[in-house]
Amino acid sequence: MNYLWPILIIISLFFAIISGNITNLNNSIFNSVSDVVNLSLTLVGNMCLWCGLMAIIKQTKIMSFLMKILRPLLNWLYPDARSNKDAMEAISINTVSNFLGIGNAATPAGLKAMDELQKENPKKDELSNSMIMLIVLNTTSIQLIPTTAIAVRAALGSPMPSNIIVPIWISTLAGTLTGIILTKLLLKEE
Repeated sequence: MNYLWPILIIISLFFAIISGNITNLNNSIFNSVSDVVNLSLTLVGNMCLWCGLMAIIKQTKIMSFLMKILRPLLNWLYPDARSNKDAMEAISINTVSNFLGIGNAATPAGLKAMDELQKENPKKDELSNSMIMLIVLNTTSIQLIPTTAIAVRAALGSPMPSNIIVPIWISTLAGTLTGIILTKLLLKEE
């Protein structure tokens, strides 16, 4: 990648000069920079809002209520992590954050869960079954409210940024169920 991007930039510049489109290239560069700044500000604002909301939820009874609801499912998904309270709490926060479509808030909890799971992992150079399941569920996560996708679409001027909710529900549900089934079938017995 360190070589690919500079080569593509040089080739683009070369063809812009040859075809007489250097003005268009300059205009597109400056317009793109403006679009990137606007998109970045939108995403940062979105991330601050949802990370702040998750911080508030963590301090209230809402999180303990959600953890109670998720406990049977998480015990089934992560059987070797049942006894690790800190890992299960981090996994719960991670799961709720992903479910709400705020992957930025899910990342710290996911990293903490991995750290807690690694502490109890007897084979430090291999992933435990719970670590594998956590990676699969973070990759596929069902999203009730795909906030980041909606924010990107809104920032880029979509007239109906939330009309992707149902397709995202279908695709994330299918991906998550497939991931769980295959992971459960392929996990090594301990």
